[in-house]
Amino acid sequence: MSHFSIEFFPAKTDVGAEKLREVARRLGAVNPEFFSVTYGAGGSTRDRTLGAVRDVQALGYAVAPHLSCVGDSKAEIAELLDGYREMGIDRLVALRGDLPAEVTARSKELPYAADLVRYIREHSGDHFKIEVAAYPECHPQAASLADDVRNFVAKANAGANSAITQYFFNADSYFHFVDRVRATGCDIAIIPGIMPITNFKNLVRFSDACGAEVPRWIRQQIASYGNDSASIIAFGEEVITRLSQQLLDGGAPGLHFYSMNQAEPTLALWNNLGLPR
Repeated sequence: MSHFSIEFFPAKTDVGAEKLREVARRLGAVNPEFFSVTYGAGGSTRDRTLGAVRDVQALGYAVAPHLSCVGDSKAEIAELLDGYREMGIDRLVALRGDLPAEVTARSKELPYAADLVRYIREHSGDHFKIEVAAYPECHPQAASLADDVRNFVAKANAGANSAITQYFFNADSYFHFVDRVRATGCDIAIIPGIMPITNFKNLVRFSDACGAEVPRWIRQQIASYGNDSASIIAFGEEVITRLSQQLLDGGAPGLHFYSMNQAEPTLALWNNLGLPR
C-alpha cells in the first residue's frame, strides 16, 4: 500500500485560518491518507496548531498533529496526548523541535525525539501511529551521517511506526539514506517529503535553515527567469514531478507533500503523477 499525505502549518490570523479551511477542502478532494499540522518550537503555536487540527478534522479528514518535545514538559505533552485521544486523533508526528534559546529544566525532560516517542508509548500505549522525521542529507546538527542514522534507528526502536523525510532535490540522497537504515535491520517505512518550487527566495531561506541542498543547476535555471514567476512555477513543477516519479519508481512507499498552505502546487503534482484519489 502506498502512502500519500499533505502538510499544513497553522494560520496566524482568522483570514489565514479561513484560507486554510478552503485549501483543505480542495486538497481533500484527492483523498490523502492524512493531513499533518506543524507545531512551533517550544509549543509556540500550541493553540493555533490545535485550532487547525480541529478545523481540518471538522471537514471530515484524518489529521496528524505535529508534537515537539524540546521546551515542553512531560505534563504539557501528556495533556496534549489526552486531548488528542479524546478528539479521536490516532496519528502523531513526533519531533524534537528547534532548540530553545534558553535551556531550562523542563526542556531537558525529553531532550530528543526518541525520548518523546518512548514517552508517548509509555503514556498512550499503541493508540497513536507515530511518524518521525528523517534527514536524507543528514540532520544539520548531526556529527556525521552514521550518527544521524543511529539516531533515526533509535526513534524506530523507541516505537515509531514510520517516518517522513525533510524535503530534498536529489533522489540518490534518499535511496542512500534508506540503504544505510536498512543495513541496520530497521525496516519502518520512510516516506519522502516533497517541496513544490513556487517562490525561490522562500525556498532558499527554508533550505538554508533546515540544511536541505538546492542544487546549483536549479538555482542557476531559476535565476535566469528573473521575476517571471510563471516560468519559475512551470520549471519547478517539471523538476519536482520528475523527482517524485523517480522516487516512486525506485520503490519509495509514498510521498508527503509540504503544501505551504497552497492547493495548486500539490494538486498539479498529484495530477501529473496520476496518484490515486
